[in-house]
Amino acid sequence: MGKPTGFIEYSRELAPDRFADERTLDYLEFHLTLSEDRLHTQAARCMSCGLPFCHTGTLLSGMASGCPLNNLIPEWNHLVYNGLWEDALYRLLKTNNFPEFTARVCPAPCEGSCTLALREEPVTIKQIEYAIIERGFEEGWIQPDPPTVRTGKRVAVVGSGPAGLACADQLNRAGHWVTVFERADRIGGLLMYGIPNMKLDKRIVERRVQLMAAEGVNFVTRTEVGKDIPAGQLRAEFDAIVLCGGATRPRDIAVPGRELTGIHFAVEFLSADTRSMLDDDIRTSGWISARHKDVIVIGGGDTGTDCVATALRHGCASVTQFEILPELPAQRLPSNPWPEWPRIQRTDYGQEEARIAFGQDPRQYCVQTKRFVGDSQGRVCEVHTVRVEVTRDERGGLKFTEIPGTEQRWPAQLVLLAMGFLGPENQLLDQLGVERDARTNVKAAYGSFATNVPGVFAAGDMRRGQSLVVWAIREGRDAAREVDRYLMGHTALSRESS
Repeated sequence: MGKPTGFIEYSRELAPDRFADERTLDYLEFHLTLSEDRLHTQAARCMSCGLPFCHTGTLLSGMASGCPLNNLIPEWNHLVYNGLWEDALYRLLKTNNFPEFTARVCPAPCEGSCTLALREEPVTIKQIEYAIIERGFEEGWIQPDPPTVRTGKRVAVVGSGPAGLACADQLNRAGHWVTVFERADRIGGLLMYGIPNMKLDKRIVERRVQLMAAEGVNFVTRTEVGKDIPAGQLRAEFDAIVLCGGATRPRDIAVPGRELTGIHFAVEFLSADTRSMLDDDIRTSGWISARHKDVIVIGGGDTGTDCVATALRHGCASVTQFEILPELPAQRLPSNPWPEWPRIQRTDYGQEEARIAFGQDPRQYCVQTKRFVGDSQGRVCEVHTVRVEVTRDERGGLKFTEIPGTEQRWPAQLVLLAMGFLGPENQLLDQLGVERDARTNVKAAYGSFATNVPGVFAAGDMRRGQSLVVWAIREGRDAAREVDRYLMGHTALSRESS
């Protein structure tokens, strides 16, 4: 714990963000930091709660409760409060390979289940995690640490997102020779091309990749396994394969006019924008501009918010975000008790920026898209919608009933589909003969992570479906332990290993 009475004496304080009208002029990260003294004060709020729910890492009502990585949060809060920053870093890295990623993009289910959140505002866990890992890099405490002994075993990791990187990092620490295959031109998967730079600076991703390379991990880019390299070749050349390719098939919308020009999946829009930024702002043929356009974003999740924020940085004429579900309540409902993730209304960075730019929140709730209308050139120019009433059917599923008289037309020269992902792509899985589950994800039991093909494992979104970065890291770590056991007959990789 921190100070025994800290949670009584001190209030929650978050570092400020850069002003919304300033930060939309660039792609720099928008979160600022607190001074060391104020961070000590925030760490002091961690209470001696006996049973810390913050690091339980369980699923309650289908949502994460506590940290899926089982981070030793009370321990490193206590160390920060006492000024023992290097010790705090060591405890943080025991369970989390990449705190610099989770401290930026994780929604912090740990804070949702913080015991203090029963009556007060939770401890600023995510903020303290950020401060610990960044101080570790600044002070030079984080240096390449390659294994001293190699096993001679070779493992191929397919996909370089958070699951693939975590798996590769752990297997390398166990002494195996690890090669990570990535079809894109840069390593990082969704960390590189799925999350905008203002949320996760790509230099942070590259910093970690360079560290892993110095420790012996081999990275191969611009290589799609199953296309550029046959799956059979991979099986012949490696002792084990771990599939970490993510759930990359975006959910589409089947309404009239879908074929019109100007309607894109969110991932196309975001990845092309990041690539243009990294390539010195070169506008390649794949770049999609929102400048001077009325933009409609269909989807109310994090990816939709990222689309809103990116469109603003392009200089869009307007931006509206459709959500088919109702607006969430301002406070927890009795049906959503602690320590479940609090399903409450939040205003994310993109909505705040749009409100400052255009004077109103861009979100429209209970909106169902009915059709897209095009101009004489076959380009989208309007979106037709209707409001819906959302209820539950007899089986508990959601039921959407159109409300007569609520039809509406919205001007739109760019439509971005941000409705989530359906599962992994099939080409590589078909070549390997890997079984799929009812949701089309790779069928591999949690705990073993082994597929029906001997020596082939799966982890992350490819196995569990679209999820959080923190769950992907957890799965990558756990899968690495089972691969190590498969290769060696036992494993030196524990749940806490660094």
